[in-house]
Amino acid sequence: MRFRVHESAGWIKATRPYQLASGIKRAVIQAYSPLNRVIRLEPENRTHGRVLLSFYIHPFLLASAKPVPRDHPYYWHPNYWECTEMARSFLERGYAVDVIDCMNGRFVPRDGYEVLLDCRFNMERLTPLLGKECLKIFHIDIAHMLFRNAAECQRLLALQQRRGVTLQYRRFERPNLGIEYADCATVYGNRFTQDTFSYAEKPMYRVPISIPCLYPWPEAKDFEACRRRFMWLGSAGLVHKGLDLVLEAFADMPEFHLTVCGPVSDEKDFERAYSRELYSLPNIKTVGWVDIASPQFIDIMRTCVGLVYPSCSEGGCASALSAIAGGLIPILSYESSVDVHDFGMILPRSSVSEIRKAVTALAALPAAELQTMARKGWEYARENHSRDRFAREWRRTLDSILETKRASEVAPSATKRASEVALCKSLAMFLVMYDISEAVSIVGGGVC
Repeated sequence: MRFRVHESAGWIKATRPYQLASGIKRAVIQAYSPLNRVIRLEPENRTHGRVLLSFYIHPFLLASAKPVPRDHPYYWHPNYWECTEMARSFLERGYAVDVIDCMNGRFVPRDGYEVLLDCRFNMERLTPLLGKECLKIFHIDIAHMLFRNAAECQRLLALQQRRGVTLQYRRFERPNLGIEYADCATVYGNRFTQDTFSYAEKPMYRVPISIPCLYPWPEAKDFEACRRRFMWLGSAGLVHKGLDLVLEAFADMPEFHLTVCGPVSDEKDFERAYSRELYSLPNIKTVGWVDIASPQFIDIMRTCVGLVYPSCSEGGCASALSAIAGGLIPILSYESSVDVHDFGMILPRSSVSEIRKAVTALAALPAAELQTMARKGWEYARENHSRDRFAREWRRTLDSILETKRASEVAPSATKRASEVALCKSLAMFLVMYDISEAVSIVGGGVC
């Protein structure tokens, strides 16, 4: 009987009416999906054409390019705040702005656009529909997808060989050709991220990623007491972001303490594979997801000396910069795409043994030196990655890109005019040489 019930259900789903009803349901859901909406923003004084901003639409559904409230979860994600800031920058310059989600594959432009700014999948699709006159800016907030996917596969394979278990990928993204269709690109990360896109040989403008919180300097922090205490702070994709490597490193260093802040319970296969390290070892405490603006998180930072974050691929890591802004000394992979200058350490290979050596070496430094490094990092994050700094640098970069576009439009006209003048002068000289009486009248009549 069970087989017959299952067979009957399968037969019903195969019928024409069922398929038609399912198709109508999907169409209705897509039609009302926020991902397929278009938000139209008009400047107070319009002096230019329209801009198509293909980024994240959700913040604009709240308050149409107004600042996202602090009590809303979108406030704490840099991209959500930054895309509204980008829209404001175009409005200030007299452009109307149409906002679509970067995952919107249904949008077809009905208006002409002077600028297209896209961060994912619409650059390649929309470029043929917008014409050569449209300035196309590809906004890079992750490393190239081929590098990113390959790097996560390598991490998963290495984990499989070490632990004898296969875990699911979490941060895969389908590759796109956005950089190849763009005129130029803006990029958050440092040289690492830029190099993954350099094959396209497009101009790239670096802008600093912003962090939502600027913490006060922890005056009462005891660097002598916390020199052996560290933190891992990350989001989804625990293997991608190196938590497995950090756990294995600290599991064999009982004299050091690790606090894990991230959505561990969301990845059950990882949680099972590392249940001993996460929940049974006395020197590892798993907090789970934590609000980075909460007193709890600030207290954790005050008890830790550094952040260990060996991610395999980033576009400029906001979580690492948030920890640096809280006074933690960073031990990061090169692929984290964060500059640490003289206030942190870079892991060239991010192996378990390399992590152990880096943690041990940092903890062995004098407390006064640890405090100096932490202070330098704190000052660097405040100076270079505040929201005010992003707003200024983004506008400066945008003005530079727009000016380059205008110059490129003027140059062909000037060149064409110069060629016409040169041709006229040559013609006049020819007429004079052959004593043609009309030469002077031609020149004088304004032909040239």
